[in-house]
Amino acid sequence: MRYIIAVVALAGVAACDTPPPRSESGVGFGNYEQYQTEKAQRKAQLETAALPAPDAVSGETLEPIPQAIPQPAEQPPAVAQVEAPPVVPVEVQPEPTPETDLAAATQSALNATPQAADPVTLDNPGISDENDFEAVDARRSIESDAARIARNKEKYQVAQTQALPQRSGGTGPNIVEYALRSKHPVGTQIYSRLKIASTARYNRNCAKFASPDLAQIQFLAKGGPQRDRQGLDPDGDGFACAWDPTPFRKAAGG
Repeated sequence: MRYIIAVVALAGVAACDTPPPRSESGVGFGNYEQYQTEKAQRKAQLETAALPAPDAVSGETLEPIPQAIPQPAEQPPAVAQVEAPPVVPVEVQPEPTPETDLAAATQSALNATPQAADPVTLDNPGISDENDFEAVDARRSIESDAARIARNKEKYQVAQTQALPQRSGGTGPNIVEYALRSKHPVGTQIYSRLKIASTARYNRNCAKFASPDLAQIQFLAKGGPQRDRQGLDPDGDGFACAWDPTPFRKAAGG
């Protein structure tokens, strides 16, 4: 009995089993050979189909296109007529050029120049007319000029030179006399000086005097030119604080 039941079960399983698909048919498609045949038939039908003639007219009816109904144009509002003003001609001035500018400037200068006044004749006998040759020639002669020159010579006098008065003592050193007595030029060392004399001291002490003449007087009064206690003559030429005897020598003709 058990054997019979087993045989029946195997037979049922075999009947329900689906056969495997064929490899040439493809998965999920029909017969491939049949597909190729149908494809070739469709291609032949498309190639042999008759094309319509170029002048063939289609039997389809076209609906007419509705025509737009023209609307009357609106009339523009009336515009009041305005009378145009009269045209006034405008004079166009030419472009200025250097020539016209020069001419205008010349004319302006001529207009601005005052007219020359008439010469004024002076009737004044008190004014000399010595520059008028005719007037001079009319009242003078060679003889009258010679007599006038002689009278002028009689009045001419030569002033006699006098010696200058000598200064009295007690007025300080005489820098004019010192300038005439010394003969060496400025900057020539005549007197010995200490090397410790500095330029700063020279400038400081010379600045105390209002002029080089006053510095020279003070220098001579304090023992100069042999001694220089204030450092006013560091180069030893005997002239203090840029004092120069040249003007005095030239005035005396030396």
